Amino acid sequence: MFKTIKNALKTPEVRKRLLYTLLLIVIFRLGCYITVPGVDTIALEEAMSSTDGIAGLINIISGGAFSRFSVFAMSISPYITASIVIQLLSMIIPSLERLTKEGGEQGRKKINKYTKILTIILALVEAIGLFLSYGSSGIFVDTSFLTGAVVVVGLVAGTAILMWLGDQITNKGIGNGISILIFVGIISGLPGFVTTIWDLIMTDAGFSTTGLLLAIGIIIGAIILIAGVVFVQQAERRIPVQYSKKVVGRKMVGAQNTHIPLKLAMAGVMPIIFASSFMTFPAMIIQIFVSDIATQTGFLAGLYKFSIATSSSSVGIGYTIANAIVYLLLIVGFTFFYTYATFNPAEVSNNIKKNGGFIPGIRAGKPTTEYLSSVISKLTWFGGLFLALIAIIPMFLRFTNLNIAFGGTSILIVVGVALETIQQLESQLVMRHYKGFLE
Repeated sequence: MFKTIKNALKTPEVRKRLLYTLLLIVIFRLGCYITVPGVDTIALEEAMSSTDGIAGLINIISGGAFSRFSVFAMSISPYITASIVIQLLSMIIPSLERLTKEGGEQGRKKINKYTKILTIILALVEAIGLFLSYGSSGIFVDTSFLTGAVVVVGLVAGTAILMWLGDQITNKGIGNGISILIFVGIISGLPGFVTTIWDLIMTDAGFSTTGLLLAIGIIIGAIILIAGVVFVQQAERRIPVQYSKKVVGRKMVGAQNTHIPLKLAMAGVMPIIFASSFMTFPAMIIQIFVSDIATQTGFLAGLYKFSIATSSSSVGIGYTIANAIVYLLLIVGFTFFYTYATFNPAEVSNNIKKNGGFIPGIRAGKPTTEYLSSVISKLTWFGGLFLALIAIIPMFLRFTNLNIAFGGTSILIVVGVALETIQQLESQLVMRHYKGFLE
């Protein structure tokens, strides 16, 4: 990793992309401290002294912007939700499906345009909901229409700016723009994690041996967790492929042996991000219509507690267990969805057959498709369940005395995005034929 970064800094064009990305990250972090107009900062500090549930999850992803009610308070969550909706609709609506599969570059641009339009609509709805939900807490100078309009416009504009920053990082930076913004937001809470560990060791009564052992255990557990995530993200199954001799023009091309690399977690970190957003979406909608839902009872209150169980310690163990089961199914489901969206066994099988290749021991055509589908299915089940379990197990640690800033989901996102970013740098170095990198 460090060698890749060193080589990237030596390459002028890649170094320019890195510096441009860092500049946009600085702009993002500065925006997290710009409070929306119309907010009473003193009342805000009192109201946001403890963020839990959906507010806590948004606050983690936004890098603390939600607790400050900054212009980036909603983070990029409306865009994530819009992406989920558009991709699910593309499986139902034939015209969207054609754009996704056959539209090429123009189709991708249209899908991106629809996603952005839906993002603004969802951001508008969420911003109105936030204003109505927190209006009774006194964090606004008043609850008039003018103040509400200013707050809503500020929040929607912040989400639009984050979309633009993500696009710029993707197109002119090092890539993975949206993922990098989420990554930066999460790791900005690292000082809080260090403070938590320090408080375990140095209590009000002085040095604590028990706290020291507990802190060491947490650090070792985090290292093991990160190592496991790296292993799954990097592990791959190599399917051998042999190509027979054939005539190309006037030349005879000799037989070749190659392989198809199939990763355990081919979908990357996006299933985790999408599953988290999908689980907390009902709580966002309910909060728009019922401001004090957390203190009520009934079906909506139960649905709200179920929805926030991913990130809240205030709900019971029953809600957490139910949430964990659904969360696991969503992660596995989105893993399968993204895997088969990026890897089509029938298409790969046809390409192998057209080029005169075959998998040893497997007949070309339909048997190859069935073999690849079987391998992909097994790998995806293992990778999806592994990632889901890592995301779920830390949820139950909240019922202990531990208050850890980084959960399994946060670690999965951070490690996954870091690995994808390094791979992006390596691919850019290879495209530019960097001699020092290739040696």
